[in-house]
Amino acid sequence: MKYRVTSIGEILWDVFKEQKKAGGSSMNVSLNLHKQGIDAAFISAVGNDENGKELIRFLENHHHPVSLIQTHPALPTSTVQVSLDAKQQATYTIVEPVAWDDIALTEENIESVKQADAFVYCSLTCRQEKSRSVIYKLLQNSKFNVMDINLRPPHFQIETLKHLLQAADLLKINEDELEYLKKELQLQSTDQEQLCNQLSRIFNISTICVTLGDKGAVVWQEGKLYSHKGYPVQVADTVGAGDAFLATYISSMLQGYPVETILDRACRVGAYVASQTGANPAYNKAISGLFRS
Repeated sequence: MKYRVTSIGEILWDVFKEQKKAGGSSMNVSLNLHKQGIDAAFISAVGNDENGKELIRFLENHHHPVSLIQTHPALPTSTVQVSLDAKQQATYTIVEPVAWDDIALTEENIESVKQADAFVYCSLTCRQEKSRSVIYKLLQNSKFNVMDINLRPPHFQIETLKHLLQAADLLKINEDELEYLKKELQLQSTDQEQLCNQLSRIFNISTICVTLGDKGAVVWQEGKLYSHKGYPVQVADTVGAGDAFLATYISSMLQGYPVETILDRACRVGAYVASQTGANPAYNKAISGLFRS
């Protein structure tokens, strides 16, 4: 059986000191799902400019469908300045407004979400009212909702986050983002398991995955905590590692693997991407072998 996942969000150029690479957390997730044999559809927008045309060619060269990517007549294609610290951890300066801030709602978008086994969204795409309203409407048509919280200061507000969290069936969050929600929601514990339990009760989220960087990840599901210590690698940069982790988690979940196996596969692919430059390196033989049917 071929599973279908529809994602909505950012498509952009990550601009490093010496080069630019195709990226955007939402595009990265969709492209990884496609590479893992999922029928991946991606809703976004580029500008009517050379950067946008290059991104479309990039996806076409990877045989990823582009029919749901709109061309905005006025706003430019998104670019992000990426800075790496001494540990190759990335920080981002995200230009605003850009084409994906103004995604239009279409019948094709709605139908794609209705037909999908999972719908993936994040908070960054909701920074402007137009795309935010589209995501809110699409959430009314989805079967299973995956939220990558993806907090990028200053591009989020707590009230928007609450609305998005309320819709989530699966939440992917990192430890810093969890700490932010703890403060804003006045959660009472310092223990990750208890924090996840409280978030689940408040927003009725059945599965919460907390990524821990080089310390691996934990998953809270139906009252039980699962953990994985991760895979040690020489980090080239962290861009896209969390996106690859999430895509692998989704594809493995849809295929019915137990949580322990899902977590192991997700940590393995996330670590591999962190060991390579850019968000979308080609999979090596060991990684590709995980997804052969």
